[in-house]
Order: sequence, then C-alpha cells, then structure tokens
Amino acid sequence: MCTGVAAGVVSAFPAVGVEPSPTVGRPDDNGAFKTRLRAALIARQADPATCNRIAAAGFSGVELTEKGITTDVARTFRANAAKAGIRIHSLMGAGWSAFNAKDPAARRASIDKMKQRLLAANECGASTVLCVPARIGGMAMPSPSAFKPVFDAGTLELKSVVEGDNAPFAEYIAAHNEATKWTMEAVRELIPVAAEAGVALCLENVWNNLWVVPAFMAALVRSFDSAWVKAYLDLGNHVCYAPVEAWLRAEKGLVAKLHIKDFLSDKTLPHEGKFVPIGRGSIDWKSVRRVIEEIGYSGWVSIESGGFSDAEHRQIMNRFFKGEGA
Repeated sequence: MCTGVAAGVVSAFPAVGVEPSPTVGRPDDNGAFKTRLRAALIARQADPATCNRIAAAGFSGVELTEKGITTDVARTFRANAAKAGIRIHSLMGAGWSAFNAKDPAARRASIDKMKQRLLAANECGASTVLCVPARIGGMAMPSPSAFKPVFDAGTLELKSVVEGDNAPFAEYIAAHNEATKWTMEAVRELIPVAAEAGVALCLENVWNNLWVVPAFMAALVRSFDSAWVKAYLDLGNHVCYAPVEAWLRAEKGLVAKLHIKDFLSDKTLPHEGKFVPIGRGSIDWKSVRRVIEEIGYSGWVSIESGGFSDAEHRQIMNRFFKGEGA
C-alpha cells in the first residue's frame, strides 16, 4: 500500500474524472463548447526525448504503456513530463488482465499486478489506470449485427445473446458469466487500493468478447458503486455493436477518460469492419463531439491511431475538439 504518499494524492483528486488545473500542459482549444477536452498521445515511456516530441507537437499529455514501472522510474517519468510541460495523465494496465483465469494462482498474480500498476500511477502523477479485466474466446459467438444480449441488470448474468435459439452459444454464455463473476470479485478487491492511491481503475470497452453493448458495459461499471471504478471509453471500439453516440450516452457520468480511433463498418469483413486512420472511417465525429457536450464530459482524450504524423494528429484533434469533424 502507499500510505503517506497516497493521502496527498487523494486530496488532490477529490472527484475522479474532475482533475485540478495542472501546473503543466496547455489548455486545448474547444471552440464554443462548454466541455473542455485535452489531447494526449500514447507512448511506452516518458523519457526526455519522448516528452519533448509530444510537447513540440502541441499535445498536453501522455498515456504510458510501459509495464513494471518502479517507484524511482515513475518519479523520473513524472519529472521528465513536467520539465517538457506535459502531464502523464494515465497508465495502461499490465497487459490484458486475467481475472477470469482458470488457475487461481494466475488470477492472484493478475490482481497483484494491477495493484502495483495503481501505485505506479500514483507516483507518475496519473489519475487513472486502464484495465481490461478479462477475455474469453475460442467458442461460437454471434456476429456483431446478430448480437442482442439479454442480461439481468442486478446480477449481470447473461441470459441470451441472440433472438431465438441460443443453444449454439451456450458455451459462450457460460464463459461470459464466469468472467463477470471473477471480474467483479477482483475489482472489489482493488477498490481500496485505488482509493488509497487516489487513482481510478477504468474498465475499457475492448475486443475481449465481454460486455460488448453499451448498456451491459455501463451496468458492469455502475455495479461497483464506487468513485474509484470508472469507464475508459474507446470511441472506436465496438462501433460494430452500437454507434459511438450510444456508448457515450449509456456511460454518462461514468467516463473518466477517452481513447479516439476510427472504424470503417463493412459487414463483408471479420467483425463487420476494420480500424482505419481517424477521419477515414464510418464515425460521425461532428455528432460525437456534440454528444460529448451533451453528457458533460470534460477531460483527456488519448489518440490511439496511426497513419499520420504527430503534428497531423494534433490538427485532427483540434478539428474534432472544435466540432469540425476529423
């Protein structure tokens, strides 16, 4: 645990998702919108060269993917970012967690890694850690357009996944319910650690074959009834299951951070589409920006896309933030 250090961080972040005005980083131009978005890139480490590159491109912050960050390294990364005038706002988790592993030792190891990640985020000055708690696969699953899950809003038990005969998907339904059970148990154990660290554990909608529609993912996050468990909403993931606008509205009040990428819908392709550079897909970014305003989200948006230079990505983010599309 991080007694001593954490106390100061908790007081600095009285409400998860509502961060204090940082001492470093430039406010982004959001046009006439009341909500304020801040642009970040994703990088493995916050070494001086990376921090300077991100700052030079006009980004305010960075999200780190480096795993196994020690206390000393975390403090160095934080200092490097501050010197460059940017902020480490979040850490990605220790890979995709295995909270639903069959082996109890593997489940324990995965939970312990996430505890370490929360403490490392504290040292980096980050307010969130992205978590993919579990994944399932290797069995028959419905196509995205056929997927119409029915679940118990109280217990989160998945009842069916398609209209009509669900016998072909019995194994998937059972695996889904098992993963939900172990995820809920693991996250409940992590909440006190997150609270002491002053770092929110953010569950991401991602390609793990779990909670793939907005209402289900929102119900999972809401079930913990904790300020320290939030949603990390990826605006490009799971477009094949529901429009981005539906995801935003379902997770209103739950979202701590956003990722931005684009998805081209095409039912002839696996997963009924594919990821493409921002602005070249099927997402209506003008509409998405209006819905961000509608739900009142202000905060960080980390760009998770390719195909452009840092400077070009910054220009894309400028247009998106102002409501001009991508």
